[in-house]
Amino acid sequence: MTTLGVIGLGRIGAFHIETLSNLDGVDGLVITDERPDVVAAVATKFGAKPVDSFEQLLNSGIDGVVVAAATPAHAELTLAAVAKGLPTFCEKPIASTAAESARVAEAILTSGVPVQVGYQRRFDAAFAAAKRAVDDGSLGILHTVRSTTMDPAPPPMDYIKGSGGIFRDCAVHDFDIINWITGQRAVEVYATGTVQGDPLFSEYDDVDTAAVVVRFDGGALGVVSNARYNARGYDCRLEVHGFDDSVAAGWDQGVPLRNTDSRFDFPTGPAHHFFMDRFTEAFRTELAAFVEVTKGNAVVGATVADAVDVAWIAEAATESLHRRVPVRIEEVKNR
Repeated sequence: MTTLGVIGLGRIGAFHIETLSNLDGVDGLVITDERPDVVAAVATKFGAKPVDSFEQLLNSGIDGVVVAAATPAHAELTLAAVAKGLPTFCEKPIASTAAESARVAEAILTSGVPVQVGYQRRFDAAFAAAKRAVDDGSLGILHTVRSTTMDPAPPPMDYIKGSGGIFRDCAVHDFDIINWITGQRAVEVYATGTVQGDPLFSEYDDVDTAAVVVRFDGGALGVVSNARYNARGYDCRLEVHGFDDSVAAGWDQGVPLRNTDSRFDFPTGPAHHFFMDRFTEAFRTELAAFVEVTKGNAVVGATVADAVDVAWIAEAATESLHRRVPVRIEEVKNR
């Protein structure tokens, strides 16, 4: 059985605690957060052991660490856990910038301690099936992969202010999935975006709606679309098109679209409300895979190297948005 430490009890951290508390193979949780009242409440609700600091958590006899704190703390917390030799699950991203992510990844890889990064779409059954279809060659030569993420409403503006922008905090999931699905490397990015909602997006040098074209070294094109305003629900879909066949993931009865063809009742709903209800089972499978990592098995989810590749795409997309020109990945990596 496995005992895990969890640092950070915000939206995603609390969600992970609930998942882990019902996961086979996990027999104990040690938790901490900078808010003692939250720690006490979560500990009471889920029977977890509260501690006052991350240092105490690291020295509490745990088998692994889940880093679910705010993004600016990811690098420091992950490196501290790795220094203790503890297998670590870090929510995306591993650091605030691509350059810092690369430095953190190098230190982790040198240590030999396994670190899994939280890109849960890889563990969704439909996305995984699309990956198998690509890998078994049944689609033939890939020409287009489309990935969509649209939130029902923006997160709080305090979050937006420090998030690094839509490409770093939202589109990274799309960038990871198109990298993983194609098995190719991104070489060039063109991004554009608009603000039609809260004017604070412009004040924070961000956009509320974005589109990105990613050119891969194998010839495939990635088309990513993101939006902060999608009142019908949380929309996350994938299409993969090859010369011989095409597949889709996310086209279930909860897709938040209103079909205007009266001959068909698809989708019947209810619409997915948020990423946590859309990917509940994927998160569960992802964390179960991490439990196996703490037992000495290999990381089967996103690695730190994968996370760095995604960070460079986000960096190039952000620069492309501001410069209004295509940006090569090598341009931003070699500065």
